[in-house]
Amino acid sequence: MMISKKMEAALNQQIEFEGYASFFYLSMATWCDHKGLHGCSNFLNRQSEEERMHMLKIFQYLSDVDGFAETPGIKEPPRQFDSVQGIFKQVYEHEQKVTQSINKLITLANKENDYATQTFLQWYVNEQREEEALMRTVLDRIRLIGDGPQCLYFIDKEIEALNKAAVAAETTGGKAA
Repeated sequence: MMISKKMEAALNQQIEFEGYASFFYLSMATWCDHKGLHGCSNFLNRQSEEERMHMLKIFQYLSDVDGFAETPGIKEPPRQFDSVQGIFKQVYEHEQKVTQSINKLITLANKENDYATQTFLQWYVNEQREEEALMRTVLDRIRLIGDGPQCLYFIDKEIEALNKAAVAAETTGGKAA
């Protein structure tokens, strides 16, 4: 089975997008760690690893369909952020962009009658639904906590709890939060 050059190029763009997401979340994790928000840092580090895994899945898929995965140069993400609330808003917005990108890949695979790629991308469709739902949950909890003097402590604890639930769900095959 051989993939079209157009589909190969589009998947290589997605590799770059997933790689950037991994670095973006890693930069956010570092910022949180520097601010003493270790629960948030752990959550974002796990998200960074997940994005890297998404990238590597595409590498493997391209190899499986006789395509060529390109190792992209990754644009440097920002290093400074205004607030933890702003970070999670950016994460949610980024996940929405990833969903749009996956949807464009599905559209291209449909136009090309590339059933193997359509099937492969279905995993990403489901993953993005879960990612957006998780980030909405995070933002909802941050809004509930508010922005009083102790809010950062409670936000960090809440994100830490969400992270632990996600890790537990991954190890048991269940769903988080």
